[in-house]
Amino acid sequence: MSPQRKILLGVDIGGTKTHALLVDENGAVLGFGKAGPGNHESVGWDGLTGALQSALDAACKEAGIHIDAVLAAGFGIGGLDWDAQEQATRKAIGKTGLRCPMKLVNDTILGLVAGATEGWGVAVVSGTGCNCWGWNRDRTRIGRVTGGGTGLGEGAGASELMAEAAKAVARAWTKRGPATALSDVFVECAGARDLPDLFEGLMEDRYRLDACSAPRIFETAARGDAVAQGLIDWAGTEIGEMIAAVVRQLEFQKLEFDVVMIGSMFDAGPVLTDPMRRKVQTEAPRARFLRLSSPPVVGAAILALEQGAFTVSEQVKTRLARETIARL
Repeated sequence: MSPQRKILLGVDIGGTKTHALLVDENGAVLGFGKAGPGNHESVGWDGLTGALQSALDAACKEAGIHIDAVLAAGFGIGGLDWDAQEQATRKAIGKTGLRCPMKLVNDTILGLVAGATEGWGVAVVSGTGCNCWGWNRDRTRIGRVTGGGTGLGEGAGASELMAEAAKAVARAWTKRGPATALSDVFVECAGARDLPDLFEGLMEDRYRLDACSAPRIFETAARGDAVAQGLIDWAGTEIGEMIAAVVRQLEFQKLEFDVVMIGSMFDAGPVLTDPMRRKVQTEAPRARFLRLSSPPVVGAAILALEQGAFTVSEQVKTRLARETIARL
């Protein structure tokens, strides 16, 4: 490798996977590595270090470099929710031997950097869980929700949608609410004999209704089930309310800006996004909605390039996205 070539590192550390991307100043991908989850909330600080080390080793091996060659790094980190966590996070990263200027952000921000037209606006995640962050044009102000899920009044990822759906099935069985085809669907999903067995098994932890079964709610809604349709409308509205809260925090109401949608829940299309849009546009009628098409680690690489004081043109972004997708 030419000694004049500058090497930057982008890392996406999440609850299900860790991606490390080595690039040069022109957006060429030099090496890619992946490992398991690195969110310290689920795997601990040593788990974060271990996942990061594995991903870094693979990326460095492909690029044919030592980690000391990295000029600057950008990190998007699941679980980096509060300023007080940054010191422990940097300590965990430091155990890998990485020594360079670093920009650390919550992993939700990566979608904003990679997906928004000008790298600012609001990013909303709805996958297994949910989150919403944003920053203003010059990135001096951040808006956010807690990321605490329904326990702190925030929905709706697939886990939260399933929890609400389980309540609806329970209400149907006890005659507190309307009947729904989800009752039979959930008995099947759990492998239960019938509804009483399902509820007993859920309470005794013999059965689980997790995020993997959320697509069945959308299937049931498509067949005309009113309860399932209401649940999806609830989820879309909840997502819209999270976005609207960040809009108010950042005073975006009169601005034209991007809302970047990230996560598998948005695969459902208009049935979910229409109620979301309606809610947001009551606050910010000029908001534009974009689905993230680049892997989030591309956003981390862009942060690294910015940290190294390199210009990130549209050509560089396009090359980063194309060459990263080819490695996934």
